[in-house]
Amino acid sequence: MAITSANQLELLQTAEAVAREKMIDPGLVVEAMEDSLARAAKSRYGSEMDIRVSIDRKTGKATFTRVRTVVEEEELENYQAEMTVETARQYLENPEVGDQYVEEVPPVEMGRIAAQSAKQVILQKIREAERDKQYEEFKDRVGTIINVAVKREEYGNVIVDLNPGEGVLRRTEKIGRESYRNGDRIRVFIKDVRREPRGPQIFLSRTAPEFMAELFKMEVPEIYEGVIEIKAVARDPGSRAKIGVVSYDTSIDPVGACVGMRGSRVQAVVNELQGEKIDIIPWNEDMPTFLVNALQPAEVSKVVLDEDAERIEVVVPDEQLSLAIGRRGQNVRLASQLTGLDIDILTEEEESKRRQAEFEERTKLFVDTLDLDEFFAQLLVAEGFTNLEEVAYVELDELTVIDGVDDDTANELQARARDYLDEQNRKALEAARELGATDSLIDFEGLSPQMVEALAKDDVKTLEDFATCADWELAGGWTTDNGERVKDDGILEPFGVDLAEAQNMVMTARIQLGWVDPAELEAEEAEGEEDETEEAQA
Repeated sequence: MAITSANQLELLQTAEAVAREKMIDPGLVVEAMEDSLARAAKSRYGSEMDIRVSIDRKTGKATFTRVRTVVEEEELENYQAEMTVETARQYLENPEVGDQYVEEVPPVEMGRIAAQSAKQVILQKIREAERDKQYEEFKDRVGTIINVAVKREEYGNVIVDLNPGEGVLRRTEKIGRESYRNGDRIRVFIKDVRREPRGPQIFLSRTAPEFMAELFKMEVPEIYEGVIEIKAVARDPGSRAKIGVVSYDTSIDPVGACVGMRGSRVQAVVNELQGEKIDIIPWNEDMPTFLVNALQPAEVSKVVLDEDAERIEVVVPDEQLSLAIGRRGQNVRLASQLTGLDIDILTEEEESKRRQAEFEERTKLFVDTLDLDEFFAQLLVAEGFTNLEEVAYVELDELTVIDGVDDDTANELQARARDYLDEQNRKALEAARELGATDSLIDFEGLSPQMVEALAKDDVKTLEDFATCADWELAGGWTTDNGERVKDDGILEPFGVDLAEAQNMVMTARIQLGWVDPAELEAEEAEGEEDETEEAQA
């Protein structure tokens, strides 16, 4: 088949017809035709030639050209598609490397095999165009809900019709034991869209926390308008969920708005989620207060927050323990997901026993180290003293307020505490020196003798060793391993050194050693502050 004037317009007509059918750009179909014709021409003229085809978008005329590129003589590899500068002078005026010589060649006669090959190229290009169109259509819809029809089920995964294309609702993304028949219409959340060689893969979900949030946005106008915001969602799909909401209008109750008249709004979401029970909780910036709300319906007696460890300790009445934990730990698990904190739940009895154990431990410390009787030691503990340093260095007034303690007794207590601490420091320094600790480390400001001993035991014996430590190695921290938070113990953590203090000490050591220029450090900090200010203003 030759491309003659009789069928030139048919190319454009065919391109437009295919584009309308597949709902893609006609230009993409024409480009596919150009590629297919170029491939057919290469089979006629030689695969090593650079043959290109251009179809006029108005007349449909196909122009076949051969392109030869000018290259350096030593880089010449393909004589059919390349030529040297010397050879190019026969065709071009003042040729340079990179120039191209284009000459028109006669149209090809397309035989049956060439025509079939051209058809395959066109179909492939059209499929690619359809895939690109589908990807572009859905990539910006991630995080939204769509209504789809079920096509079939494969190994527990549900394949749905996206028109065009298909999406996958994996078995793990279905609620409970949901099952669907062909043609059923369901709501799904677009969780992810990926471009893959076999075409765009669109992953859907009905278990994602965001799915519930989007359902509430559809049912509660105040959320859609931004008056009420969903701050956190935690789900046990198909069973129970907790959702934290806050209102930016003091006249609107966020919980009541989400529940709706006689529970109509929340019930619509519950029905969509196969009867999943939903606790709607008022959000609070104060995390302990928010946690107390999140553990409802259980009552909470006391909350202790450890922000560094991202853990929170909750004390509940003995009879409320099972309610706070929930069936199979569901209530506390959802509250933990909602707050992003690890939660330890204690009964009042357990907390009382722990407090008693701490009281006895501190009492014994004062009895053993200060040579006090048990009653006097208990008075110190009851007054809030927890260690010898507090006794040794507090103002006398804080000791004399204790019944039976006058100035002479307070001075004697402090003298005993200081003598004991000095002796402990002397022993710690001796042990540190025996382990190999150098004066550069011992004399470093901020390190107590006990700290130096602990460092030496961990093979940190010089100021250079100390300067190479990471802040978390000294202060400790938390890492996530297989989804679980794991504690990393720090060398100086038992002495109350936090990450900020550790970072400051390490940087000071590096400055003393000349590893860091203080001027450069100040400049970097100033630049960082400027960047933060600009971001805040933006």
